[in-house]
Amino acid sequence: MRRRPLLSLLALLACAALLAGACGSEDDDESTGDDGTEEDGGGSGTTGSCEKGDLDLKEDGTLTIGTDTPAFPPWFEDDDPTNGEGFEGAVAYAVADGLGFAADEVAWTTVPFNNAFAPGEKDFDFDINQVSINDERAEAVDFSQGYYDVNQALVGLEDSPAVGAESIADLKDLQLGAQVGTTSLDFITEVIQPSSEPLVYNDNNAVKAALDADQVDGVVFDLPTALYVTAAEIEGSTVIGQFPSESEGGEQFGLVFEKGNPLRDCVDEVLATLEEDGTLAGLQEEWLGGAVAPEIALG
Repeated sequence: MRRRPLLSLLALLACAALLAGACGSEDDDESTGDDGTEEDGGGSGTTGSCEKGDLDLKEDGTLTIGTDTPAFPPWFEDDDPTNGEGFEGAVAYAVADGLGFAADEVAWTTVPFNNAFAPGEKDFDFDINQVSINDERAEAVDFSQGYYDVNQALVGLEDSPAVGAESIADLKDLQLGAQVGTTSLDFITEVIQPSSEPLVYNDNNAVKAALDADQVDGVVFDLPTALYVTAAEIEGSTVIGQFPSESEGGEQFGLVFEKGNPLRDCVDEVLATLEEDGTLAGLQEEWLGGAVAPEIALG
């Protein structure tokens, strides 16, 4: 008679142990992965999100944009990027708006042209400064998709020996000049290949001063800059001609990002929308309309 309560107690303890083991096994299956680490059941993180609050920015809540100084027309107006005028000024604020930033949430920082695409950490979220996309620069920084297709152009005084040139062969014996680090300078050295070394200047203001002082036979700018210089800045100058692109797909300006910055993908989404809905074309017509000139053949 005394053995029955003992047997019943042992049976109850065994059942309790089995139940605890079963429960523990079920919990382990749900919370532990094959490598022994805990899993959260598949919740999603913010990686890759283009929501404003998820963007990895230099300063929380602020979109920091870089450009050089002076910020000159037709890309900017009044040397003041904050007014949103000029083609690149307007593009910058259109991109900011597409990312969810109001105008007062945009901050500008001065970035010398060559520093924008030099290797290393940047103090901007993106830079906009007529920076052409090319493979060499892309080794140090990331580029957005192109926001403007551009040709190089030759500017000279009206009595320059370059006037009337029909091909680059007519330019071989001339003294040419351009800003350091630019695709304009690359075009002179790699495509025109003049017999004299080109004169190289630190910035476009120095290039324009050399032209105005008749120190060069011609200088190379991108076409919209060439048209503005001749129409509004240097009396007696003229756009001698533009050059067709010597690369497949042409030359394009792109926004510059620190290497590996995930913001680039979000900006590309915005630029694609601005292209599809006609915003980029409208801004180009507003600020760069009439960017035409006779063509100088490459052959």
